[in-house]
Amino acid sequence: MLNQNPDVITKLLAESRVIAVVGLSPKPDRPSHEVAAYLQRHGYRIIPINPASAGTSILGEHCYATLTLAAAALAEQGVQIDLVDVFRKPDQVEPIADETIAINAKGFWLQLGIVNEAAISKARTAGIPVVADRCTKIDHAIRHTR
Repeated sequence: MLNQNPDVITKLLAESRVIAVVGLSPKPDRPSHEVAAYLQRHGYRIIPINPASAGTSILGEHCYATLTLAAAALAEQGVQIDLVDVFRKPDQVEPIADETIAINAKGFWLQLGIVNEAAISKARTAGIPVVADRCTKIDHAIRHTR
């Protein structure tokens, strides 16, 4: 059911400028931090989402407790979250899909090893393109080294 369409991946990476990273760790040795730092170096604005680090700064950006709070704060600045990039356990993904739909994000991306069919189905039913079990950093690097 995953059917990873390479065109969807290319389009999301090309058209997204603001990426909310759900589960972004403040620890530089964590995969979420490494991926977010990479994306930042390649021109994306990263929005950290991590309840344990809310109110602090990660990679120079204000960290929010939830996608909903981040989207509301950014909307006041005229900024829209384009892509939701998820670093959470599969059983924690469904509420994130609900928030992704509610904030009207343009894409829902589940990192390597993360698959939740119910969340994927919800997002797709809402018309949001989904990528699952793939890494934004790896897919970006592949597309920019050709």
